[in-house]
Amino acid sequence: MGSQFLELRTSQSLTLTPALQQSLKVLQLSALDLDEEIIKILDENPMLERAEAPPITANLSSSTRLQQDDESNDRSDAAQKISLRDHLFEQLGVIRNLSESESLLVKILIENLDESGWLSSDLEEIVEMVSPFVDEPALATQSALKRLQTFDPCGVGARDLAECLALQLTYWVPERWPDWVGSPELELAHELCREYLPVLATGNTSRLASLLQTDEATVRRIHALLLKLNPRPASQWTTPEADYAIPDVIVRKIKGTWVPMLNEAVMPKLRINTEYAHILAESKRGLHTELNLKVQHAKGLIKSIGQRFDTMLRVAKVVVAHQQLFFEQGWGAVRPLTLREVATELGMHESTISRATTQKFILTPLGTVELKKFFSTVMHTDDGQNTSSTAIQSRITQLIDRENTKKPLSDSQLTFLLGKEGVKVARRTVAKYREGLRIPVAALRKSQADANSIKS
Repeated sequence: MGSQFLELRTSQSLTLTPALQQSLKVLQLSALDLDEEIIKILDENPMLERAEAPPITANLSSSTRLQQDDESNDRSDAAQKISLRDHLFEQLGVIRNLSESESLLVKILIENLDESGWLSSDLEEIVEMVSPFVDEPALATQSALKRLQTFDPCGVGARDLAECLALQLTYWVPERWPDWVGSPELELAHELCREYLPVLATGNTSRLASLLQTDEATVRRIHALLLKLNPRPASQWTTPEADYAIPDVIVRKIKGTWVPMLNEAVMPKLRINTEYAHILAESKRGLHTELNLKVQHAKGLIKSIGQRFDTMLRVAKVVVAHQQLFFEQGWGAVRPLTLREVATELGMHESTISRATTQKFILTPLGTVELKKFFSTVMHTDDGQNTSSTAIQSRITQLIDRENTKKPLSDSQLTFLLGKEGVKVARRTVAKYREGLRIPVAALRKSQADANSIKS
C-alpha cells in the first residue's frame, strides 16, 4: 500500500469579481455598443435614469458626425447588426466545462481579431500578456487559439492567408463538398496552402503541377476549390468604419502640440432615479431589498462608465504624445509603439490597454481611425534608426499606388525597393503586410488593370 502525504502548491489564477467583470465589459464596448447596453439596462433597472437626452442617437454635434444626416439611417442599421465579437462570444458562452482562465484567453484572442477575422497581434505578444495569470501560458494560449479556430465563421483566428484557407479546407469543405473528403486532391490543396501560395499567385500551373507532383488538370480543380473559400471570413460582419464609427476622442492642436480630449457627445450622463432614491431613504431598514440591490448595480455601472472614459483618455494621451508626427505627416511617420510600452508607462496591464483601444476611435485631421492602429512593432533601418511596421505598410501602399499597372510590383520587388530605402524586411513579411492591407498579388492586380482597360 502506497504512502499518503500532503503537498502544498502555489499557483496564480485570475479571479474576476462581478464589479471587475462589469468594468472590463464596459471598457471593451464601442461607443455605439455602450449606448445600446445602457438602453437595455435602463429598461431593466428602474433605479437608473439618464440625466439628459441619449448622447449618440440625439445629441451628436455636426463636428463629430462622420457622415451627413441623410446617411444616419444607414449607420443606425449597421449598428443594429450583431458584431463579430458578439457572434463569437455567444459561441463561447455555450461551451461547457470551460475554466475561467480558458474562457478569458479565448476572449482576449477575440479582442485581437481584425475586421477580416484574422488574429491581428502576434501570438507571442498575447502569451506575454497573459503569462502572469496563466500556468504554461504558451501552451494555454495555443490551446485557446485552436478552440477559437473551430468557431463560426470558418477561418476565424487565422494568422495568415495560408492558415485561413487551411482551416476552411479542414472544417468547411467536408461539410459543403463531402466528395472531397479523403481525396488526394484535398491533401494536395493543404500542401499548396502550406507551401506554394506564392507560386499559385503567379498563375504558373505547370510549375505548380511539378511541385505538387500531379497534372495541370488537378491543379486547376484545386485552384477552383480555393476560389470558393473566403480569405476574409468575417466579411459579412464588416461594415466600413466610416458608416458608423463614432469618435470617443477628439485631437486638437493647442500651442503647437496635438492634445486629445474626450468627445462629450458620446459620454452618457446617468444618475440614480431621485424619486426611488427618496423612497428608499425614508423606508425602514430591511425593506425594498431588491430595489437596494438595483441601486448598487446602478452605482456600479455609473462608476464603470466613469472608469472607461478615464482609462481611454489616459491611454489616448500617451498614444498621441508618442505619435505627434502622425498628425502632421500621416501614416508614414508612425513611430513603433507596443501595448507593453503604454501599459508600463501607465502602470496598467496590457489587456487593459488592448480593451481601451480596440473599437475606440479618435478624430484626427487625417480622418477618424481606431486607436489600436497606432500600435506597431519596431523595424530597423540600415542607418541604425527605428521605423514602425505601420510606416512600412504605408510605404508599401504608396509604392503600389505609383506602380506601372502593366508591370505591377511583386512582393520580391517591393522587398528590394524597401531595402534600397534602408528598410530590411523579409519577402514573407511584405506579403503578410500586403495581405493585411487587402491588396491583391501582382498577377491579380495586372489582370484587374487589363480588365479595366478593356472596359474603358
